[in-house]
Amino acid sequence: MILASEIKEGNAIQLDGKLYKVLEVVHHAGSGQMHGFIELKMKDLLFGHFADRRFKHMDKLENVELAKRQMEYIYSDSDSHYFMDTESFNQIGVSRSAVGLSEKFLREGTKVTVELLGEEAVTVLFPKAIELKVASTGPGIHDGQDNTMKPATLENGTEIQVPQFISTGDIVRVDTEKIKYIERVISKKI
Repeated sequence: MILASEIKEGNAIQLDGKLYKVLEVVHHAGSGQMHGFIELKMKDLLFGHFADRRFKHMDKLENVELAKRQMEYIYSDSDSHYFMDTESFNQIGVSRSAVGLSEKFLREGTKVTVELLGEEAVTVLFPKAIELKVASTGPGIHDGQDNTMKPATLENGTEIQVPQFISTGDIVRVDTEKIKYIERVISKKI
């Protein structure tokens, strides 16, 4: 058991018979006759639904420890994505709902962290940034502002906004949470 005031982002908790991942913790201070409370924004790890709940600072919640393993993506079928443990070579299927919108960043060989409850995979943690090739984008505007953005389609089909100097074939680093351009990757030639 853990106090609501000790919960941090990334914790897994058991609540009403469901397993949740804490996405955000908001502390609200009390004033006058109103007592302070903790608001948790959570994701149901089985179905992928989001929930907001409020707790008193001294409420006790059931903390669940999830094991983390470094794994490599190998393939998908209609129900699941499959990952291989790089040490034991065991394969584990993770439901599409557990992977969520981040599935568009899965490419064969992508290394991710899989969180397990016992031997069952419950969620996949993607790297904060991933490098992808620009499949197509229009020409840049030479007289335009430096901060003007243009649309670009990445190799995985995702469309993002990129600066004018990005060309088709460039490798860009993309934020996997916000699905936004971070920077162009300059390859070092030897």
